[in-house]
Amino acid sequence: MSELTFEQMLEESFKTIHAGEVVEGTVIDVKPEEIVLNIGYKSDGILTRNEYTNEPNVDLTTVVKPGDTMEVKVLKVNDGEGQVILTYKRLAADRGNKRIEEAFNNKEVLKATVSQVLEGGLSVIVDEVRIFIPASLVSDTYEKDLNKYAGQEIEFVISEYNPKRRRYIGDRRQLVAAEKAKLQEELFAKIKAGDVVEGTVKNVTDFGAFIDLGGADGLLHISEMSWGRVENPKKVFKIGDKVKVLIKEITGNKIALSLKFEDENPWKNAAEKYAVGNVVTGKVARMTDFGAFIELESGIDALLHVSQIAKDHVDKPSDVLKVGDEVTAKVVDFNEEDKKISLSVKAMFAPEPEEVKEESDEDVVSVDIDAVIAEEGTEE
Repeated sequence: MSELTFEQMLEESFKTIHAGEVVEGTVIDVKPEEIVLNIGYKSDGILTRNEYTNEPNVDLTTVVKPGDTMEVKVLKVNDGEGQVILTYKRLAADRGNKRIEEAFNNKEVLKATVSQVLEGGLSVIVDEVRIFIPASLVSDTYEKDLNKYAGQEIEFVISEYNPKRRRYIGDRRQLVAAEKAKLQEELFAKIKAGDVVEGTVKNVTDFGAFIDLGGADGLLHISEMSWGRVENPKKVFKIGDKVKVLIKEITGNKIALSLKFEDENPWKNAAEKYAVGNVVTGKVARMTDFGAFIELESGIDALLHVSQIAKDHVDKPSDVLKVGDEVTAKVVDFNEEDKKISLSVKAMFAPEPEEVKEESDEDVVSVDIDAVIAEEGTEE
């Protein structure tokens, strides 16, 4: 029996491996894009970054170090240059498939970091299995820009599992909807009309602002934003503003809000401040064909009729006034119930003697002085 050469003995000391086999290796060298492992074979195994993970641009020196052991799968025993090509991500994916299958069957809530924001949705990786979450399943409302989710950890469930086509679909929308329903139920259980609550401006429109109360949105109508006039809600609020609001009314799941707090109601002391006969000063807030509305203070406007704008006749209010002009006038009518006040500049001027005589002619008895004198002479 012939003796084996050293080379033959060395060759036989190494185990045999096959493509698809799972082996354990020890890291003997690591570079940013490549890991070299001793797998007990005559050639070392090469694990590239692309076969380590699906995560882009990972620096492998940050995830493993020499001396670490890891299980890998053999892709090729000989790549043509005598090297053994290994994969870690495909082994992890095989195991991950089972993990995803279990989560799908059990409706388990998974958690992962968004690795990519795509045109049509988000991509996350769970145990090296790439899961796609379509834009329509990211939230319960339309999301115009998904970039805010980049790098965020999100929760979702698997809504579709098809390993043959490598199709794994995640659904975050149903979790968001369920959480909102829970918060809404909790919110409606603790609030009532008359409560003052804090919310966050969620959206601003021409007719009002929607306020997130933490479980449901309430509408702050433009007419309820101030005791005074608000021309454009977008000049008053911006998305993200914190605001304390009064719950005016709750109808079903609709909440009407207000910023008209009663202790700030300008009409509380109006009867004394704007009693008939008082002289007041305000600014022209808006013009009409029949007169001008004078803002006496925020929330209280008074009408200055065209016939009362000046001592002399005025054809059109715009002939003598414009928005922003300051006007001093006398209160000639106060109606607290209807919240109406009438002013007069004309009443500020004392009537001249001739005017008094003209206004008093109806009360004067007409007497013929000459006839009276003649009558008195006859009697004598």
